Amino acid sequence: MTSTDIGLWVTGGMLVMVILGMRVAYAAAMAGFVGLIWIFWSKTGYAPDRFFYFNERREMWDGALGKAFLTAGQVPHGKVTNQALSLIPTFILIGYLAYYAGLTRALFEAAKRWIAWLPGGLAVSTVFATAGFAAVSGASVATAAVFARIAIPEMLKVGYDKRFAAGVVAAGGTLASLIPPSAILVIYAIIVEQDVGKLLLAGFIPGMFSAFVYAALIVGLALTIPNFGPPVTGFTWKQRFESLPPALPIVAVVVIIVFFVYNPFGGDAWGTPTEGGAIGAFIVFLMALWRGMRWPELKDALVETAKLSIMIFTIIWGVLIYVRFLGFAQLPKVFSDWITSLDYPPMLILICILLAYAVLGMFMDAIGMLLLTLPVVYPAVMALNGGEFVSAADSAFGMNGTMCAIWFGILVVKMAEFCLITPPIGLNCFVVAGVRPELSVQDVFRGVMPFFVADAVTIALLVAFPAIVLWLPSLA
Repeated sequence: MTSTDIGLWVTGGMLVMVILGMRVAYAAAMAGFVGLIWIFWSKTGYAPDRFFYFNERREMWDGALGKAFLTAGQVPHGKVTNQALSLIPTFILIGYLAYYAGLTRALFEAAKRWIAWLPGGLAVSTVFATAGFAAVSGASVATAAVFARIAIPEMLKVGYDKRFAAGVVAAGGTLASLIPPSAILVIYAIIVEQDVGKLLLAGFIPGMFSAFVYAALIVGLALTIPNFGPPVTGFTWKQRFESLPPALPIVAVVVIIVFFVYNPFGGDAWGTPTEGGAIGAFIVFLMALWRGMRWPELKDALVETAKLSIMIFTIIWGVLIYVRFLGFAQLPKVFSDWITSLDYPPMLILICILLAYAVLGMFMDAIGMLLLTLPVVYPAVMALNGGEFVSAADSAFGMNGTMCAIWFGILVVKMAEFCLITPPIGLNCFVVAGVRPELSVQDVFRGVMPFFVADAVTIALLVAFPAIVLWLPSLA
């Protein structure tokens, strides 16, 4: 049995474990560890004495089991100490501090006073408020949880169907995956070894574009379905302008982070994304203290940040063991060679890959899905375009290797957004149902169904017009 055969068998076993309900982190770590043992033992011809082999110093590191232990232990530590990963807890902390500082309610109130006069205006306000909060929070789950508490009661009060109100919040929460600062974009950048700053910049326009598509969908439904989403009127211009100052701190934090990632005045950047995230968290912390946050609220923000960060890092640790096994099994190279040998247009193959992500997302969480698939899929897509160092003129997709990596990253992260609301795993739907006891998970899944169409339209436009993604990073 070849190394590739072993890779396929182990990958199949891991997928079975995930489908049966095992957490991705544990399934990937177990599959990767077993796969490493299998690979190392196969190289000795499955000699019984080489499985638990001890050398003359009575050390077991020369046997298949010992080598697997060494590899599985070294990989997570080596990768997780990457400085770029320190962005993740700081981005998450910004979001929770903003919530406990009351900035989220101020943002929602401002959006309501300025936008709620539209058909379906309160739902549209919720979408843009979640987009604004996404600009200071790198976590979709946190965004959905926060606005489930704030926005759903307001929508129910004016007569929205409870399922659709829940769907608006669950779908709006996914915008945090694209709009910087985004934890999942940071993870993608580290896996494929691309510039974190450019990827964060690339997510801004597609993220806002997604918000406008959601808003257009809501307005269209409100115009065609009677009593679907009554407009909320009666706010004076004075009340509208009074709502802006409490929401401005969020704008300030966004500007600071963007300036650190990309200096709009030309010249070198003012700092790294990691430094920008840390300064953003510190500024929101000061704002929270100024707005009356005390120790109980600060403790809750720190605890929630730690919980979500540990969950993400645990997935990364487990999946990295599996990724190292994939390298020994040579599956990425085999898959890449197979993809490039197909006698179909590259764009058709790319669309099929994105559809495969849609199916896979029904059974896996977004971060786990990307971590597991990108080591195999990313080299194949780059080879499909012509390689890492291809010029735009010689490429299949009309862009050089760096731009292709950024474009594909936004596409797969948008697919990950899509997976956050698809049954049966859609994490945002479970979060909204958990926060609102009057809603079942089935109610939330029914409520997000119209947004599947909006996401499909957005992804199609991002594929057809790459400039939507690439214009901003091309300026950096």
